[in-house]
Amino acid sequence: MENRSHDLFQQALKLMPGGVNSPVRAFGAVGGEPFFTARAEGPYLYTEDGQRLVDYVSSWGPLILGHAHPAVVKAVAEAAAHGTSFGTPSRLEVELAARIKAAMPAVERMRMVNSGTEATMSAIRLARAATGRRLVVKFIGSYHGHVDALMVSAGSGMATLGIPSSPGVTAGAVADTVAVPFNDLGAVEALFERRGAEVAAVIVEPVAGNMGVVPGRDGFLSGLRRITEQHSALLIFDEVITGFRLAYGGAQSLVGVRPDLTCLGKVIGGGLPVGAYGGRSDLMALVAPEGAVYQAGTLSGNPLAMAAGIAALDQLAVAGTYQRLEEMAAMLADGLAAAAAAAGVALTVNRAWTIFTPFFSAGPVEDFAAAQAASREHYARYFHGMLKGGVFVAPSQFEAVFVSLAHSPELIGETVALSRRVMAELAEGRH
Repeated sequence: MENRSHDLFQQALKLMPGGVNSPVRAFGAVGGEPFFTARAEGPYLYTEDGQRLVDYVSSWGPLILGHAHPAVVKAVAEAAAHGTSFGTPSRLEVELAARIKAAMPAVERMRMVNSGTEATMSAIRLARAATGRRLVVKFIGSYHGHVDALMVSAGSGMATLGIPSSPGVTAGAVADTVAVPFNDLGAVEALFERRGAEVAAVIVEPVAGNMGVVPGRDGFLSGLRRITEQHSALLIFDEVITGFRLAYGGAQSLVGVRPDLTCLGKVIGGGLPVGAYGGRSDLMALVAPEGAVYQAGTLSGNPLAMAAGIAALDQLAVAGTYQRLEEMAAMLADGLAAAAAAAGVALTVNRAWTIFTPFFSAGPVEDFAAAQAASREHYARYFHGMLKGGVFVAPSQFEAVFVSLAHSPELIGETVALSRRVMAELAEGRH
């Protein structure tokens, strides 16, 4: 096999921190060097070394249709022919926003941005302005983008690297952020009893995805809704991962809880760089130029991302889409669990509808502490065994498995068969 990825990585190390543009890509959590992707199509990545990999990372979630879906590629090409950036309003922004509002009734009005990080940052600013309060409550192990105020007990790459907070974030930036354990409604109630009059908002992933997949316990999200309403605080759903991934209406359509504000990410752009935040009309009226809460961006509403998003959402709106997606996710999740059980390997598979995480732990995994207790060494060995066999799963224990509509039941079956071999070898200590 060729060694182009190695050569590229050596060049990249001289040009970029860690040789990558996002930390988890460096394979620091699993060891070894990252491969470099040359192209992708359907369920596959094709590396610079000529290897074809079955991809269950899906660009970290948004590629529900698979890579280079013809409808999305066509929409982007047609949009690019008319210009790549206008710096003015366009019809495409209106069309995509209308689709999002129809899918998520809680998002009465919205503002397009360029990433999930921008969305959460802007939603926090808006919540503080709307309430006149400073305190924001988040959950330990939840990652909401690299926003200074939210870099407290963060998950995702922060969990992978073992960094509790980031240098460069001042004490003042996080002084008004309080982190409590995920799924611990009692801790939230106790905090509000002490400081409820100071809390502007609670921000939560309705299904945690950046400590690995950890669903909310029964009554957890509805409890947050009740507590925030009682104390006139806002409830923000970070659906950057779950929006249009778990269901067409996002996690909020499944759990039956209506947030005040919702944050969305690259799923709404068919995988292109985009995000959005939105919610109650009266809250969004506070955003400039209608109100005084300032937020702007030259590339917000970029025509390429809007066109891709429209094409992707139109495909996802087809009846039966999410049932098929969930059936394949369940098939793979159940297959991995059975493979581990047959090999005598301790594994807990947390699945929430169409996404899941295999934790190398006897479980249960209901919060960040339990997620951290899973064996990262076992996960790293599993990762490399799967990669050697032509399957790419996330290079971190604290991420999700993302099945796409481009994966077939046959491909899922082949992945399960490979997992059986890898689990058996793991049990024998061969990886």
